[in-house]
Amino acid sequence: MTDSRWEAVIGLEVHAQLATRSKMFCSCPTDYLGAPPNTNVCEVCLGLPGVLPVINRRAVELTVRTALALGCRIARHTRFDRKNYFYPDLPKGYQISQYELPIGREGRLEVNGRTVRITRVHLEEDTGKLLHAGDALETAGESLVDLNRAGVPLMEIVSEPDLTGADEARDYAVTLREILRAIGASEADMEKGQLRAEANVSVRPRGSTELGVKTELKNINSFRFLQRAVEHEIRRQIRLLESGGVVVQETRGWSEAEQRTFSQRTKEYAQDYRYFPEPDLPPLELDPAWVERLRASLPELPPARRRRLVEQYGLPEFDAGQLTLDAATADLFEATVAAGAPPKQVANWIIGSRPSLAPEHLAELIRLVVEGTINREQGLQVLEEAQASGRPPGELVRERGLTQVSDEAALAGVIERVLAENPRAVADVRAGRQQAIGALLGQVRQATGGRANMKLATEMLRRRLGS
Repeated sequence: MTDSRWEAVIGLEVHAQLATRSKMFCSCPTDYLGAPPNTNVCEVCLGLPGVLPVINRRAVELTVRTALALGCRIARHTRFDRKNYFYPDLPKGYQISQYELPIGREGRLEVNGRTVRITRVHLEEDTGKLLHAGDALETAGESLVDLNRAGVPLMEIVSEPDLTGADEARDYAVTLREILRAIGASEADMEKGQLRAEANVSVRPRGSTELGVKTELKNINSFRFLQRAVEHEIRRQIRLLESGGVVVQETRGWSEAEQRTFSQRTKEYAQDYRYFPEPDLPPLELDPAWVERLRASLPELPPARRRRLVEQYGLPEFDAGQLTLDAATADLFEATVAAGAPPKQVANWIIGSRPSLAPEHLAELIRLVVEGTINREQGLQVLEEAQASGRPPGELVRERGLTQVSDEAALAGVIERVLAENPRAVADVRAGRQQAIGALLGQVRQATGGRANMKLATEMLRRRLGS
């Protein structure tokens, strides 16, 4: 917030496309990206008369897993509802969703030490996609509809209005994506439309307990855009209220090109959708034993793993955060440490070079560098060759004669020769221009074919020059 007299109140509605092979109520594949428009469809997802939907069991399972990961209370009895509205991307004239009896309720998500309450986690079908010609802010021109996405399983996660700033909204969405990926519920790639965040934003006088009128922000396809859109909307509402205006409940889009939100339509209320139970689908009874088996199958979640990496291995929080961006990277770190490499050095190598070595080979390479057998530059060369060949790093070092020159007597001769051949650089160092020592070290590295122990060479060179 930029004005201490006001505070923002933000809730997020996050839609995630579930990682299933078929759509929510039919057997059409969900891999529609790149397919010609309106080819990945059938009678069910086109909403033709007389067809009946069939519930995708895997979609229900992934939604339950997500609700469990978020600490939700899982419904024993749940059902689908019809959400009625008319829009070109909705071929049936209604969306099969959940309203009164969602799969999960009353969860929570820890974000930067703050607890954000989760209102509900429910399951529905996605809509088609509209393609507009020309400027997104204009209504003129052609609009096309592609129904390949219609019917893809979509999970909605709704938070309470517990967020107070744009940074928090972004971090909440990022943390949620990490969890969805960790449990295999969704790839959650915003650029591919697999994760879509809608922010409900309002402002109120600081200290007030009453909620202000909210706007819903849409058309957001990156975490950075989410942050910018929320920041702009907070400032817009404050300016509007301070000038004597009123905030209208509406849906607003985000224009990245113009760095502003813009009005799209008046915001609907729940009663506008005329929800009623879906007559073509039976209610679902979720077996408690099945739910408990799903709970037991959950992996360690990224926030908990980050805390453990800091506590167990003494890593900085930044390192732990980078390592837990995906489970495979964190697994590689822990397996490499278990193979005998120092934790901090393992973190540095994984974060810096994203290696694709087996843990025991990566551990061997790191030990070779830490123990001074080879320097880091040589280590990077060995890493590249080991990744290409699959051979152990130690074997490659011995075969190529890459052992680092760490013998002081051998280095002393090289250093004396370099000093004799570079009198100007020597004079610069003795005159206090310490950056000149870099040129001398470069000559030492070149003279030894890159095999010099540069830490030892630096110490010897400084002693020799009295710097």
